[in-house]
Amino acid sequence: AKMGEVLTNSQIGGRRNLVINGAMNIFQRSSSAVTGLGDGNEGYVVHDRISHTVVAGAGRFTVTPASITDLPGFANALQVTCTTADTSIASSELYVLQHKFEGQDLQQLKKGTSDAEKVTVSFYVKGHDSATYTCELFDTDNTRQISQTFSVTTSWSRVELTFNADTTGALTDDNGESLQLNIFLHAGSDYTGGTFTSNTWASNTNANRVSSSSNSIFESTSASFSITGLQMELGSQATPFEHRSFGEELQLCRRYLQYFDAHSNYDRFAMGTATSNDDCNFLFKFNPYMRDVPTLVHGTLSEIVVLDNDNSAEAIGSLSIDTNTDGPQGCNVEASNITGDVMTAGDATQISANNTLNAFISFDSEL
Repeated sequence: AKMGEVLTNSQIGGRRNLVINGAMNIFQRSSSAVTGLGDGNEGYVVHDRISHTVVAGAGRFTVTPASITDLPGFANALQVTCTTADTSIASSELYVLQHKFEGQDLQQLKKGTSDAEKVTVSFYVKGHDSATYTCELFDTDNTRQISQTFSVTTSWSRVELTFNADTTGALTDDNGESLQLNIFLHAGSDYTGGTFTSNTWASNTNANRVSSSSNSIFESTSASFSITGLQMELGSQATPFEHRSFGEELQLCRRYLQYFDAHSNYDRFAMGTATSNDDCNFLFKFNPYMRDVPTLVHGTLSEIVVLDNDNSAEAIGSLSIDTNTDGPQGCNVEASNITGDVMTAGDATQISANNTLNAFISFDSEL
């Protein structure tokens, strides 16, 4: 009997947590707070694997990779702070923190079968005041959803939510998005105006997704929301948070984003070859292979240069991925319209930061 209790309640092995970067330790895009976010600032902005969906009217907020000292076992959190309040909430408004999952990583849920499994979501939260928010699982393959509310106080507390199994709608076994873990921090009547039924799977009706008792992060400029220790696991028992090493967590994140930034003012990003006197190709090999063919995102071009055959810095007119070589394993990046015209086809060259730490080249394969 005691062994059964241990097996049920104790952390007995790894790979239970389906969430990547649940301890909020990885933030490749920015190690500093990003301010002025709001309507139109959707996507991944700071923490890897945590996306922000925003239709927020006047509301504005800051996302901070916050250091924490008051929660033993955790050093980092995602903190959202309201900087512009919006108390006149239009019906279509919402702000959601999202973690998106590939279908091939969720087959053990057995969703859509008679053997479908419950899943348990847990996380640590605190806010500026006592508040209620809504957590949702949204099946994007079959347009189905299930939601529950949770409470926040001014001290760290662990939320544990077990979601019922769904025998309807199998998740596609591929590298596409199949499921979202959503935390609603703001929602208008298009999402709160229906009949909210806790912990019941149903075909999606937007008006039923969020409880009308939920608070808004935009209620005042003193409002804040912090989260860490995000975990989703099979079964009805919330187990202790599964900590992974920083290196392992970074590798899991790099399946979705590989970010080459400058660690010194003249940091080199890649070696390459001139294809003419004003064009070059640079080879980037991805480790690990990415989820899918990525898109190229880079910093200001004036902050990135090509080093010609006498090591002089030459300005770049444009950067793009060579679509004849692109793939999840790597690609060639073409630098075109290079000034100087001093290179010859076949010359070795390098692409580099131009005396700045702001330069970066990244490859994005996010869901």
